[in-house]
Amino acid sequence: METPTARWRRLLPRTPGRWAAAVAALAVLVGGGTWTAVADDGPPAVQREDRMLRPGGVEIDTSYFTAGGSGKRPAVLIGHGFGGSKNDVRAQAEKLAADGYAVLTWSARGFGRSGGAISLNDPDGEVKDVSGLIDWLAKRPEVELDKKGDPRVGLTGASYGGAVSLLAAGHDQRVDAIAPVITYWNLADALFPDGVFKKLWAGIFVTSGGGCEKFEKKLCEMYERVAVSGKPDAAATELLTERSPSAVADRIKVPSLLLQGQSDSLFPLGHADAMQKAISANGAPVSVDWISGGHDGGDNETSRVEGRVGAWFDRYLKEETGTDTGPAFRVTRTGGIDSTDGAALKRGASSDTYPGLRSGGREIPLGEGTKTFRNPAGSAPPAISAVPGVGGGLSQLSSLGVGLSLDFPGQFGRFESAPLATSVHVTGTPTARVTVKATEGRDAVLFGKVYDVSPDGRQQVLPSQLVAPYRITPDQQGKPIELALPAVDHEFDAGHRMRLVFSATDLGYASPAEPATYTVTADGPLTVPTAPAVTTAAATLPWWTWGLPAAALVIAAALLLTARRRTATPAPDPALTDVPLQITGLSKKYAKSVDRYAVRELSFRVEKGQVLGLLGPNGAGKTTTLRMLMGLITPDEGEIRVFGQAIRPGAPVLSRVGAFVEGAGFLPHLSGRANLDLYWQATGRPAEDAYIDEALEIAGLGDALARAVRTYSQGMRQRLAIAQAMLGMPDLLILDEPTNGLDPPQIREMRDVMIRYAAGGRTVIVSSHLLSEVEQSCTHLVVMDRGRLVQAGPVAEITGSGDMILVTTAEEVSEPLAEKVASLPGIGSAVRLDDGRGLLVRLDGATTSRLVADLVRLDVPVTGVGPHRRLEDAFLTLISGGAA
Repeated sequence: METPTARWRRLLPRTPGRWAAAVAALAVLVGGGTWTAVADDGPPAVQREDRMLRPGGVEIDTSYFTAGGSGKRPAVLIGHGFGGSKNDVRAQAEKLAADGYAVLTWSARGFGRSGGAISLNDPDGEVKDVSGLIDWLAKRPEVELDKKGDPRVGLTGASYGGAVSLLAAGHDQRVDAIAPVITYWNLADALFPDGVFKKLWAGIFVTSGGGCEKFEKKLCEMYERVAVSGKPDAAATELLTERSPSAVADRIKVPSLLLQGQSDSLFPLGHADAMQKAISANGAPVSVDWISGGHDGGDNETSRVEGRVGAWFDRYLKEETGTDTGPAFRVTRTGGIDSTDGAALKRGASSDTYPGLRSGGREIPLGEGTKTFRNPAGSAPPAISAVPGVGGGLSQLSSLGVGLSLDFPGQFGRFESAPLATSVHVTGTPTARVTVKATEGRDAVLFGKVYDVSPDGRQQVLPSQLVAPYRITPDQQGKPIELALPAVDHEFDAGHRMRLVFSATDLGYASPAEPATYTVTADGPLTVPTAPAVTTAAATLPWWTWGLPAAALVIAAALLLTARRRTATPAPDPALTDVPLQITGLSKKYAKSVDRYAVRELSFRVEKGQVLGLLGPNGAGKTTTLRMLMGLITPDEGEIRVFGQAIRPGAPVLSRVGAFVEGAGFLPHLSGRANLDLYWQATGRPAEDAYIDEALEIAGLGDALARAVRTYSQGMRQRLAIAQAMLGMPDLLILDEPTNGLDPPQIREMRDVMIRYAAGGRTVIVSSHLLSEVEQSCTHLVVMDRGRLVQAGPVAEITGSGDMILVTTAEEVSEPLAEKVASLPGIGSAVRLDDGRGLLVRLDGATTSRLVADLVRLDVPVTGVGPHRRLEDAFLTLISGGAA
C-alpha cells in the first residue's frame, strides 16, 4: 500500500472546491456525542460534537468540528499547550473546519476533563491516545481515506501539542503532514541543556501541570531528585529522551512546517534546527519559520502562523498543488514600537533554502587575555537574563534597545570587540573558542552570552534575553573547546561593540552551591553567522508597496524648463558618491529681507537605508529646505550634494530624486491613468523605466483609474500622487506630509512602505506633523526650529534620553508596594498608574537593569519595561529649549 511519503511525492493534481454553505444549525444526539452550532461571521456554519473517548484506555475529552456539505474531507488533529486544554485551540479548529477540514481537538491526559496522569507524551500514553483518535477519525463517513483505516490526516499544536504532533508522525505512519509550533526536539536537552538544570522552567512546568502529584509517579520522582541535587543524572536524561521526538527521528518522514519562537528560553531555536536536519535527511519537505514570540512572551503572530499552517495543510492534505506554502526559511525581524498599540514593528526576511545556524560565518576579533571570576557560595545572587514565567515579551525589548540583563561584579568575565566598522546582522549561533579552568576537580558551570554594546558603552542589550549554559568537566578543562552561544536574529549597528560574557550564575539555572574560581581564556575570534542568503522578503505588491517616490507634474515641468538655465556646477565629490544627501552650511533669507532667515547654517547628512524624519514647528524652515533640495529654489549660502553631485536647478542627479511637496498637480479632466502616462512622457525617459504597472497596483484605485481626476476625493488624489511618485523608483525620496487625506489603515500601510523602501537600499526623507507616525517609521531625525538645526540623530537616542521608565504589570500594584519601589536606592519616585496596573518610575542614579532586578526581587509581576518618553515629549523639550 502507498505510504505517506510516496503520496506527497506523487501529489496528483487535485483541487477540490470549498465546501458548500452549511445548512441551518442542528441539535441532535449522534453516537453519544452532542452537536452544537458554532457562531461564525459567515457561511459555512461550523458544528461541534463533544464526546468522551477512550482511545488508549483512558477517558479523553474531545471536540469534533465540521462544516456543511456531504463530501469527503481531510482531517486535522490540534493539540494544546502544557497546562491547557482543548478549549485553547477551539478558534483555530473552527477556522480549519470552515475551510473544509474535519477537525478533532482533545484535552491530553491529566488536563481539562480528561483522565489519567501526565506522562509527558509517553509513546504508551499520550502518543497512543493520538493513534486511537486517528482510528476514530477513520470511521467517520465524512473523512477522506487513503485506504481502509487510514484517514488523510495532519497534526498541529503549540509546545506540548507540537511535540505530540512530531511523535505521532514517528509512531503512526498514517500521519500525512505536521505543523508543530514552539516545541521541543529533545526534552532532556530543553530542561538539562549541556547537563545544567533549567530549574525555573522545570518548576513552572511542574506547577502548570497541577503539581507533582498530577504526573506519572516516576516522572515526579525524577523531578524531585534533580531539583534537590541541582544536577541531572543519567536516568533523568534517559527518561525524558525516550519521550522526545528525537527518539523517533529516523521515522518522521512527512511534510513538516516547523515554527519556532525567538523569544524562547525554554525551547530555543536550536530545537527547530535539529528537527529540520533530521526530517529533511529522511527526504521529506521541511520549512522553518522563526516567529517573533515564544514561551518568554511577545507576539506569537497567531493570525500569520495559523494562515501558514492552513496553507501547508491545503498543499499536503488537500493536495492543492498551486498553494503557496511560503519559503524554506523565514524569520520575523523587529525594530521600533507601534505607538498606537505598543506592539513591536515586524518585518519578514526569508531564503529559498534553510541556512542552518552557522551560515556565512564572520570572525569578530576579541580582546585577548585571561579572565578570572568566582561562583559565590550558594550561587547567589544570580545573574539575570530571561525571567521565566513573567511573560509579556520582556525578551522582545532587546530588539528595541532596552537592556534588562544583569551580571554581578566578580561573577563574570568579558571579552569585547572593537567598534564595528559596518553593521552586522547575526542570524544563527555565534561560536567562541576558549580554554576554561575551575577549582581543582570540579565542574565549571558557565553561562555564555553576547551583548550588543552602544558606542558610548552605557547601554548593553542581550538579544532575546538568551544565555547558553555549559557544564565543562575536569577532562575538558585546560584545553581549547568550542562553545556555541544562543541562536538569535539580531542587528548589531555600525559603531556598536560585541561583548562576549561568561557568567558563573544565572537566575533560570542551577549552579553549584560550592564556591569555585573559574578562569577563561579567549583562544580566537568570535565567529558570528550572517546567513547571507536570507534577505528581506520581497514585497508582494499589496497596495501601497515599495516606497513613496514623489514627483508632481508641476515639479517635473519646472525641472525641465530650468534645465537650459543651469549655472556653473561644482565638480562631483568622489568621497560622497554613495551618500544620498549631505547638506553643509545651508542658508536662505526671506525675500526682500536683509537679516530674516528661513533656513540658517543648516548641516546634516543622510545615509543609505535611512528613513529620516524632518521635524519642526510651523515656520521652522522644513519646506524651504526641501524645495532647495529639489532644486526649485537656490540657497543664498551653503551646499547640497546628492550622491556627491551639487544640486542646481535641472541638475542631472535630480533624476535620482523623487519628491512630493505640497500635493501633486493633476489635469482634472484626464483619468488617473492618463495623468500618470502624461507625466512619464514629459520626463523623456524610456517607457520601460517607469514601472507603471507596479505603481498602478500600489495605488489600489481599481476602476477609479479610468475616471476623471476631478471626481476623486482628497484621499484618492493622495493615492494617485503616491503612484506617480513611484514612477522610476528613485534612490532618494522626499515626502512632505505624505499622509494628508489618508485614513488610519492607509497611513499604516504607507508607514510599512517607507520602511520596506529604505530596507532595499534606498533612502526616504519625510516631513510630517504626525509625530506618532514619524516615531514608528523613521530611523533618524533632524529637528529644526526657526531655520536652525536643533538636534539630529537616531530616533532611539532622541527619544530615549529621558529618565522616566514605564513599568506595566499583570496585576494591580498596591500603594505599599509602590512605596517600596520608590524607596529603592537610585529611584527618585514611583507613582502608580491610574488603573493601578503599573508604575511610572523616575530614575535617579539607578539603571534600568538594576530596576528590573529589584522589581523581580520584590515579586512585582512585571509584563513590560521601557522608556516613557515619547517623541512628542522629546520634540517639545527640544523646541522649548531652542526657544529659550
